[in-house]
Amino acid sequence: MPCGGFLSARKEVELVMPYKPKRPCSYPGCPKLTDGRYCEEHQKIITARYNKHERDPASKKRYGRAWKRIRDRYIAAHPLCEECRKAGKVTPAEEVHHIRPLSKGGTHAEGNLMALCKPCHSEITAREGGRWERRR
Repeated sequence: MPCGGFLSARKEVELVMPYKPKRPCSYPGCPKLTDGRYCEEHQKIITARYNKHERDPASKKRYGRAWKRIRDRYIAAHPLCEECRKAGKVTPAEEVHHIRPLSKGGTHAEGNLMALCKPCHSEITAREGGRWERRR
């Protein structure tokens, strides 16, 4: 109903949380902005360098085509992050974690696997030493 010659209209505003600002790629001389540490192009180079020079050669043999099939089957059967579920959160699982690492006698058996989101997997891996373990 018009009030004083004006129509009253409700404007619905959708609130959108702002994203974290992008930052420059950490690769020397790269001007690209990225959400992570490296841009997509340089992340591939860094990962290849890690796999070639720093990763245990035996681990390359353990993570082949068979592991990818096991991983895909496990994620399909366990689509939610198991750590987040314990905390009462619902988060899709993106990675499969070995509870007992293969390097310490673990296997690809289902009882030794855990579906996790990337933040939970990174946290557990860092806590246990994984990729970021200091070289002695």
